[in-house]
Amino acid sequence: MYHEAQVNCPYCGEEFTAFVDLSQGNHRTVEDCYVCCRPIEFLIESDGQKLHRVATFTDDESVL
Repeated sequence: MYHEAQVNCPYCGEEFTAFVDLSQGNHRTVEDCYVCCRPIEFLIESDGQKLHRVATFTDDESVL
């Protein structure tokens, strides 16, 4: 089950719509920015049906 989430690129600041897979529960994934093409790490928090949080990070930022 995919959900639309509005996010900002941590590199260029551009806002775009990301489609996140809720069926995986809490997980991390990497997707390129549609504007600057740099890799964005996504931290997705979901219970499998409802999206709780989407956070974006650069390669240099650590995710706890």
